[in-house]
Amino acid sequence: MRLERLNYNKIKIFLTLDDLFDRGLTKEDIYKDSLKWHQLFHDMLEEASETFKVDIQGSVAVEVFSMKAQGMVMIVTMKDDLEEDIFNDSFIDMQVTVEGNVEILFEIDDFEEVIQLAKRLAIIGFSGGTLYYHNSSYYFLIDNVCQDIQTQIAAIMTEYGNPSFESVHLLQEYGKTIIKDKAVSEIMTYFA
Repeated sequence: MRLERLNYNKIKIFLTLDDLFDRGLTKEDIYKDSLKWHQLFHDMLEEASETFKVDIQGSVAVEVFSMKAQGMVMIVTMKDDLEEDIFNDSFIDMQVTVEGNVEILFEIDDFEEVIQLAKRLAIIGFSGGTLYYHNSSYYFLIDNVCQDIQTQIAAIMTEYGNPSFESVHLLQEYGKTIIKDKAVSEIMTYFA
């Protein structure tokens, strides 16, 4: 689990699938609104409270972004309404919004692994993707793919790299775009 403070009342929490598995949870537990999910949420808020030295009480809004093969990102916004301070109960009112993300982003250390990944993706008929380079690593982005092959693509990508929580916007701004939108087909043309 990784915590990041966005501003005075917003915290971003990254949870990998391994983090969920270690706690005996699945993404489906969030949809079911299970007791295990509530316990994990309270544990995360407690850790965030200690890490950032903030008192998280009252209403919070939670946006959960599910990312295929990577886990999830939660944005926790603490409400700072004055009328809520009047009651000052030590409770947390949770509003959860769950959204799916069709972007699959993996970090790959070696270009040879990128070539091997492209070969495997070409075998299943995939020819797109964008390849970035940033901080001595390659980032392979797959977006706008139909859900039928998302899981298959993610499974193949885990053989060659690790899920990345880097922002695509960060890579576009500070990284180098090596091949845009046609990474697999271009790599197959020049390196296969």
